[in-house]
Amino acid sequence: MGKVGAVREYAAELVALSPDVIFAAGSVSVESLIQATSTVPIVFTLVIDPLGAGFIDNLSRPNGNVTGFMLFEYSLSAKWLELLKQIAPDVTRAAVLRDPTFGGGVGQFAVIQSAAPSLGVELRPINLSDAREIERARTGTA
Repeated sequence: MGKVGAVREYAAELVALSPDVIFAAGSVSVESLIQATSTVPIVFTLVIDPLGAGFIDNLSRPNGNVTGFMLFEYSLSAKWLELLKQIAPDVTRAAVLRDPTFGGGVGQFAVIQSAAPSLGVELRPINLSDAREIERARTGTA
C-alpha cells in the first residue's frame, strides 16, 4: 500500500474512534479525512489552496464539517512575480512550473496570471507531469 493508501486507512481508523474534532496538516490528510467523514469537524492547516482543492466552498464561510487555515494568502503569489521583475527588470517572459492535476495550485496560478500583464510579463505554464512539455520548454521549441 502506498503512502496515500496508508493515510486513507489511518483516516478511517481515526474517524472510527469518534473524536469530537480532528486537526489535520496537509492536503493529503485533509482529503482522506473528508472522504472518511462528513460529520466529524475537521480543522486543517498547511493547505495551499483549500478552495481550489475542493475542501471548502468559500473562504469566508467554509462548508460542512471542514474549516481551517491556508498556508499563505493567494496574493503572495503575485509578489513572486513582482520580486522577479525587481531582480531582473528586463524579463518579459516567465515559465510557471506546475502540476495542473493538483487543485491546490489553481488559485496561486490565477493570481500570478492576473498580475503578469501589469508587470509586462508573458507567462507560460509548464506541466510538470509531462516530460515532453518540460523538454520543449527547456529547449524553446513549441
